Amino acid sequence: MIDLRDLRENPDVYRAGAAAKQYDPGTIDRLLEVDAKLREAMVEREQITAEKNRIGKDIGQIAGRLKKAEGDEKAKLQAEMKALQARPNELKPRENELNQLVAEFEPERDALWLEVPRPPDPDVPAGESPDDNVEISRWNPEGFDTAKTFAENRGFEPKSHIELMAALGIVEFERGVKMAGSRSYVLIGDGMRLHQAILRYAFDYMINENGFTPISVPTLVRDEMMVGTGFFPHGKDQAYSVANPTGEGYGLSLTGTAEVGLMGYHADEILDATDLPRTYTSVSTCYRREAGAAGKDTAGLFRIHQFDKVEQVVICRADEGESRAWHQKMIGFVEALMQRLVLPYRLLQCCTADLGPKNADQIDIEAWMPSRGEVDGEGRPRGAYAETHSASRLYDYQCRRLNLRYRDAETGKPVVAHALNNTVAASPRILIPLVEMYQNEDGSITVPEVLRGQMGGRERIG
Repeated sequence: MIDLRDLRENPDVYRAGAAAKQYDPGTIDRLLEVDAKLREAMVEREQITAEKNRIGKDIGQIAGRLKKAEGDEKAKLQAEMKALQARPNELKPRENELNQLVAEFEPERDALWLEVPRPPDPDVPAGESPDDNVEISRWNPEGFDTAKTFAENRGFEPKSHIELMAALGIVEFERGVKMAGSRSYVLIGDGMRLHQAILRYAFDYMINENGFTPISVPTLVRDEMMVGTGFFPHGKDQAYSVANPTGEGYGLSLTGTAEVGLMGYHADEILDATDLPRTYTSVSTCYRREAGAAGKDTAGLFRIHQFDKVEQVVICRADEGESRAWHQKMIGFVEALMQRLVLPYRLLQCCTADLGPKNADQIDIEAWMPSRGEVDGEGRPRGAYAETHSASRLYDYQCRRLNLRYRDAETGKPVVAHALNNTVAASPRILIPLVEMYQNEDGSITVPEVLRGQMGGRERIG
């Protein structure tokens, strides 16, 4: 949620920001129009309330004077008293009209307010689609060049993760679809062990080496938490909503990331500035409908409805420099993890059109996957990068919606905090580059060295 006072003072900034993100700038004008009508009605209603309060005081004063008044003075005071007593009834029709206007305009204002996207930072490159994202850097393991095909690097033609895992009996797609419908799967044996190994390694890495506090979070949350974290109303089509909630007056939805719970944990709270930053991590099952993705990555483990993810969230002071520093630091944690896994990757600066409504800036981390990309004359993919992580800088957008603040150490006044989030590891998507990059010519898979502890010392699958 944006600062409504700032929008009133700088509407052109928000119009330009909405247009840059491919949202309708007209929402800004509609919001300002409704907001003006609401404020006008509320001011007049407050004036009526103030007048009624004055009338009550004046009646009390006249009543006191009447006790001592006589003759003409008493008659005059009685007339004043009668006029004052009649005034509230005269004000009542207009007061009712204003109450009705407020009841009409306030929810409309709030709905429009939630639709306004956060303007992108000025240094985010302009673009009209994800095709305009800009590569920042890339990292390749020693002896591997992603400008070449896997075969050119390793000397044999690679298999896809689907072929490799199916041949080894560590994934089952047909039975997954039988149980849960499209984009479903079952990991079996060493497939499940490898999945758990990467999650456990990433989770421990964030706790033991980076000092993050581990927190369990609900994956079934009130819709207010989805609104508060910015996943509703934009993105509501991607969430699974519960058709039979508790009946306690609120809707429930399944989360697509632990970010919802980690941020909602402090909703409607005022934190102590000395306790910032708060650095949290969680591992949770995530659910996404993948609405609008018909025909995209329908096979394999890339675009699925249910997965598990280790997430990192930072809540810090309302300082742009501090937010930017944390953004780079959080990306650095992921880069170090990818390098330990010896997986080639690149950093991609998202353009304005690919930021979504919440983010001031977003950097994607994309792993190189041998089974993706353009195909050669024989129909073999040449390999390509695909997103495995996304690092978001939101400033006060989520915290304002969640009413998450801290008390300023100098002024003692509550200040809306800043928030950031970034994937640490999402599986089974991360298994795609891991399995494909660690495959051997005989169809076996070498277990990455850093994961062997979580795999009981196993060095190879198959």
